[in-house]
Amino acid sequence: MPKSLVIVESPTKARTIGKYLGSGYEVKASYGHVRDLPNSAAEIPKERKKEKWTRLGVNIERDFEPLYVIPHGKEKHVKELKGALKGAREVLLATDEDREGESISWHLLELLKPKVPVKRMVFHEITQEAIDGSLKNPRQLDLNLVKAQETRRIVDRLFGYQVSPLLWKKIAPRLSAGRVQSVALRLLVERERERIAFKAAEYWDLKATFAKASAQDQSFEASLYAVDGRRVASGKDFIPLSGKLDPKSNAVLLNQAQSEELRRRLLKETPKVAAVDEKPYTAKPPPPFITSTLQQEASRQLGFGARHTMSVAQRLYEHGLITYMRTDSTTLSDEALHGARDVIRREFGAEYLSPEPRLYKTKVRNAQEAHEAIRPAGAQFADPAMVRHKFGEEAGRLYELIWKRTLASQMKDSRGLRINVDIECGNALFKAAGKTIQFAGYLRAYVEGSDDPEGELADREKLLPKLSVAEELKITAMEALQHTTQPPPRYTEGSLIKELERLGIGRPSTWASIVDLVLSRTYAFKRNGALVPTFLALALTRLMERYFTHLMDYEFTARLEDDLDAIARGEAHNLAYLKSFYFGDGHSGLKRMIEYGEEKIDPREVCGIPIGVDSEGRAVEVRIGRYGPFITNGEQRVSVPDGLAPDELTVEKAEQLLADTTRKSDLLGKHPANDLPVYLKRGRFGPYVQLGDQEEGGSKPKMVSLLPGMNAEEVTLDVALKLLSLPRLLGFNPENNQEVYIAQGRYGPYLKCGSETRSMPQGGVSPLEITLEQALEILKLPRGRRRASTSSVIKVLGSHESSGAVLTLKSGQYGPYVTDGTLNASLPKDVNPEAVTLAEAQELLERKALASPTKKARRVKESVSKKAKKSSKKGK
Repeated sequence: MPKSLVIVESPTKARTIGKYLGSGYEVKASYGHVRDLPNSAAEIPKERKKEKWTRLGVNIERDFEPLYVIPHGKEKHVKELKGALKGAREVLLATDEDREGESISWHLLELLKPKVPVKRMVFHEITQEAIDGSLKNPRQLDLNLVKAQETRRIVDRLFGYQVSPLLWKKIAPRLSAGRVQSVALRLLVERERERIAFKAAEYWDLKATFAKASAQDQSFEASLYAVDGRRVASGKDFIPLSGKLDPKSNAVLLNQAQSEELRRRLLKETPKVAAVDEKPYTAKPPPPFITSTLQQEASRQLGFGARHTMSVAQRLYEHGLITYMRTDSTTLSDEALHGARDVIRREFGAEYLSPEPRLYKTKVRNAQEAHEAIRPAGAQFADPAMVRHKFGEEAGRLYELIWKRTLASQMKDSRGLRINVDIECGNALFKAAGKTIQFAGYLRAYVEGSDDPEGELADREKLLPKLSVAEELKITAMEALQHTTQPPPRYTEGSLIKELERLGIGRPSTWASIVDLVLSRTYAFKRNGALVPTFLALALTRLMERYFTHLMDYEFTARLEDDLDAIARGEAHNLAYLKSFYFGDGHSGLKRMIEYGEEKIDPREVCGIPIGVDSEGRAVEVRIGRYGPFITNGEQRVSVPDGLAPDELTVEKAEQLLADTTRKSDLLGKHPANDLPVYLKRGRFGPYVQLGDQEEGGSKPKMVSLLPGMNAEEVTLDVALKLLSLPRLLGFNPENNQEVYIAQGRYGPYLKCGSETRSMPQGGVSPLEITLEQALEILKLPRGRRRASTSSVIKVLGSHESSGAVLTLKSGQYGPYVTDGTLNASLPKDVNPEAVTLAEAQELLERKALASPTKKARRVKESVSKKAKKSSKKGK
């Protein structure tokens, strides 16, 4: 009997859905997108290659018509889907319910062209109830959602493929620009500019420890607030750009001598309680997770990056444990409300349950309310301990975070008492603050930024002894404290996503990839969790702000989301938007901006970042060169050290680096053939010799590392010239008349004759002195093999559920990895190897096979598929 063909994106999702469907259904995976714009010239069909626009993938002259191709490696999956379609009675498209999923379904229809009925299944969680509901209530494909997604794809392609080549010409090769990526980078750069302009200020105050006169053990701390009726200056009273006290502030600024003198005088006084103010407070629980808040909390509590958070969440969703993880809605369904309230009664008691279900309204700009919040799937929430045991530590921790936040959203408010005490001591006023939690409420389940709610509750309390007005106290300690104002903090992944969300830039499905792009393009690096923009990012942003001002505007970028929403609702036409974006409509379009940039951008101007003027009056700047950023004063230059943040490069630091490189470079003499200087230098990877100087925009000077065992102090001009002669022609092999060379390679010196190579034996003849005869003797030796890196087995995980292959966790040269004996998949850096489960290993190998276009990976996928089919036949 013919079956219904159900198509989803991933094999994991296919397996999970298959559990809930009967024998009348066949579930297949598309392995993501089956069509896209071409990513390389090789993907363009032969009959279209002569058309100039095909490399762009968008025919601007024909109303921005896109060219869709099957990406490399996806042909096999398309063939399998076509084969499965032949015997099907209907097609059920069950891709994700967002624009991306709708687009995948549309492309599947365009490729497969089914002649049987087609229905769209939509669900936000993979449970029996959700699948049954989607089967009973299918809908048609929403072409407005497809048009909105296609418009975004075309806009991003036009921006990236036409702005990036301009950057290659004007700044450096291999740079990239993106419609949202460039705006996100601007946020990082603007914060770094604030830090560069920031001037630190010093201020002092006092901290005292007081105790009740009748009970020495009931002590508490208080801070100096005012002297002679004037408030003591704190960090907020200073101007960041000057480090001076704000004239508008009436605060008194204490220096070290004044604070020490005040301390000595106050120690002779008898302090008294001037005021006691007690106020009750309540704190409401945060709403359930949306994509951005999940990424932010996973970063704070679990140390997960945004992309890794979404990867783990995707696994939880595909295994039917949580609802769809790309959402900006805080809505909970009736099923979720009942499920959460049942768990609260069971785990915490009815006294912690909110009297009525709590309903939340999202504050996200451009929010789409069609989805539910991220929560445990189904009416019966899975136990976190079970998830941790079955799916591993990372999946368990993220699930528990979602579980706790969902429960907390339906629990009672936290209640407590805040106490503020004023203490007079001579002419000074001290203040102390206390806090008592009278009813923990939702805090029993969840505390933002804490992985241990019970421990955090104790930390949140700050107890003060019972005090009354006019009560005399004792001073048990008093110290003068120095403070320095701090520059604004850099963005973290979480805070950057929060700011993008606040500005309405991007969507839940794009935030993780935006952050990932910024980090992967050498535009930023991480330091203690903070995102530090590089000098390349500063130069690139300055160019984009000046010549692509309109496209770098936060409001303009956010309005695109409004426009896409209007297209998705059928209220606007995508072609009108594309024409406005590219050709302009009351503003300069992308086409005109690129033309203007080609004509006006001066590489010498945009590649320079001024630092200041040195002690000799020379302008010091960082320049973006072909081989990376370097510091120069017009006469000397030195590469910017790795990991140096822009706000740390002062004129003094630049002078020091330039002086250091001068000391590290020894002029050995001039090359007799071309009169170029020959230097002995010391770099990151050890000493080397260099012929000539690096000229901006010119080719890189020849550099050769010293041979193993060479002492830098013993290198003379003659030795340097011999090193620079490598690779050197020794002569011709009389047996085949092929050239014989001695060269210096990645693994040391070696000989080459045609396709034959031999490493130079250690301890033998010097590569600089070797003769042709000696080289020929070495070439006759049998080919040796470099010692293979050994991998040790950490543990055997079990057999793959489809292929039967034994999966093993190993420790290799580049870190821990899982293997089935044919394919290897490295563990993410923040994954604990000891906590890896069989299910996680299968997932890693499947994703590696999906991502890899190699023959080896394709053989693995084919093998898994064949074994799965055989297993299925045996079962029948």
